[in-house]
Amino acid sequence: MSGPGVPTFDQLQIFLAVIETGSFAAAGRKLNRATSVISYGVSNLEAQLGVELFDREATRRPRLTEAGRAVLAEARTVAQGIDGLRAKVKSMLDGLEAEVHLAVDVMIPSARLGALLRAFNQKFPTVSLRLSVEAMGAVLGLVLERRAVLGISGPLAIEIDEIERVVVGSVELIPVAAPDHPLAQLDSIPPGAGRDHVQLVLTDRSPLTQGRDFGVLGKHTWRLGDLGAKHALLREGIGWGNMPLAMVEADLASGALVRLAMPDHPGAVISLSAIYRRDTPPGPAATWLLQQFIACGEIDKGALGFGEL
Repeated sequence: MSGPGVPTFDQLQIFLAVIETGSFAAAGRKLNRATSVISYGVSNLEAQLGVELFDREATRRPRLTEAGRAVLAEARTVAQGIDGLRAKVKSMLDGLEAEVHLAVDVMIPSARLGALLRAFNQKFPTVSLRLSVEAMGAVLGLVLERRAVLGISGPLAIEIDEIERVVVGSVELIPVAAPDHPLAQLDSIPPGAGRDHVQLVLTDRSPLTQGRDFGVLGKHTWRLGDLGAKHALLREGIGWGNMPLAMVEADLASGALVRLAMPDHPGAVISLSAIYRRDTPPGPAATWLLQQFIACGEIDKGALGFGEL
């Protein structure tokens, strides 16, 4: 016994039009075709699939059979896929990218990133997004290697000639520890006290800054490649370390972490930069995303009182 044939997209469109309008005649008016053409198209679809889609005898209006209801869901999926394909190709012909690869620093507040990407999805529904979240030099590496068209990086990008840089905000880093950590127990932390305790340090997986330390004070360090893991260990009381204020605000409010008043290590405000290769500037969708990051950076400047970050 042979299997079902392959229906054409036109046959599926006719079938869906009958469902949507409720009759063969109305489907003909919707598609600007004669009723006989609609009936012929449905009959051909039934012949291709080897099943009866409509019960034409029980009522004057075509009613789906059990097989018809099963086919309906798949037909809608195919139609939506074709519509999506046509929209994507049209966008490409209009100059819009098919995909944007964005690399961001792990320090970027997740709420801000989520809001921007939600807006991006609404603005460019046909553009796929590939997101990489990396630490320190790894963002720069992805852009340099042309694996990402746009990056949101720390200040390391200033040193690279091939990279165009636009300031897009800042992140405040503060030293924190669990409330039962020895440093948190001190009424006044003397200079140099942090060197006697384990410092949790975010390490760079990129060779661009391999071997370089940023903000490392302690003689004893645990190095981690993941900011989430660092956060979890800090909450467990395993050492002290710098964290983005936005990421630990809830912990400070609940008492799960405390801010350390270290006279020699009070924290810092680091700038964030959008980076891209000068020889391959971002396309329309990536440029829109860049402008949104720049707008957020202006908010940061006003909030922190900086004219230049």
